Amino acid sequence: MKYALLIYSQDASERWERMSEKEQEALIGEYRAITQDSRVLASEQLQPVDTATTVRVNGADALTTDGPFADTKEILGGFYLVEADNLDGALELAARIPAARMGGAVEVRPIVER
Repeated sequence: MKYALLIYSQDASERWERMSEKEQEALIGEYRAITQDSRVLASEQLQPVDTATTVRVNGADALTTDGPFADTKEILGGFYLVEADNLDGALELAARIPAARMGGAVEVRPIVER
């Protein structure tokens, strides 16, 4: 079964800047190690939330707003698309994502298979 592991975190730029180069490299290494796991089908990091544009349709008019859909403390920063035998396997991968232990959260959602 396929799962999306949606990575939410608070603005990490301040935390990143406080880290030493060695700590930054170690963190990047953890994300890369997850990407190399054979169960990972795809992964992407998103641009900062201030680059988002939200689209809403009202009748025939498409309305755009600069910024994210919702103003929240935690923002969607990236995702992994994984194939796991069951939810437990997807949760095990999600628990390895550094954001989950650094004040953020990883939402695990099954993919609708067609």
